[in-house]
Amino acid sequence: MTMKRHLEGRLSRRDLLAAAAVLGVVSGAGAVASSSAPAGAQTALSPSQALDRLLDGNARYVNGGLTAFNEDLAILKQGTAQKQEPFAAVLSCADSRVPVEIVFDQSIGHVFVCRVAGNIVTPEIIGSLEYGAVVLGTPLILVLGHGGCGAVSATIANKPAPGQITSLFPHIRPAVERAGSHLEAAIKANAMIQADLLRTSSPALSEPVQAGTLKIAAAYYELATGRVSLL
Repeated sequence: MTMKRHLEGRLSRRDLLAAAAVLGVVSGAGAVASSSAPAGAQTALSPSQALDRLLDGNARYVNGGLTAFNEDLAILKQGTAQKQEPFAAVLSCADSRVPVEIVFDQSIGHVFVCRVAGNIVTPEIIGSLEYGAVVLGTPLILVLGHGGCGAVSATIANKPAPGQITSLFPHIRPAVERAGSHLEAAIKANAMIQADLLRTSSPALSEPVQAGTLKIAAAYYELATGRVSLL
């Protein structure tokens, strides 16, 4: 089944906002009042400022100057059970070596994270990131590939695998076709392809991208150095 057919019948942006109102989802500007209301961003950061904040946090991580752990207890004491106010969303691989909040030195409630092997875009991932952008108002979505990605490596090898592991391969194969068997090049191509899918497969995401209120970017995480570089 193609991505287009997967997306047919999905909730529209209007439906998402209406559902948020019914569920009493509260943004920084108050409850979503109607299905025609714009997403109420819970952060005042622009898309570029949100990206800068992530990269600044990564620089602290690389340099060994983490600050988020000191903030976590204070944030828990203030209480995050009633709401979340992330300033960015990150689609990353499920790989245990890529702990997103630590990599970007961000504390509880700051980053809306979706993780799946190969950081691939599926209808469920799109729906989750639509929630982050449309309901929570995050101005940035970052697709984060990483060195030594097993899902990309397995797709390049294209050998039988147990269970449903091979179901990942069709999502990643376009990157292998673009970059060939060079692992790092294919990983980077995959992150860029998945970011482009997010821009084009969902009107709820493409509309704010075109309006300049949402940025969707791709990046690469180096396991050895901990550094994140934009693609």
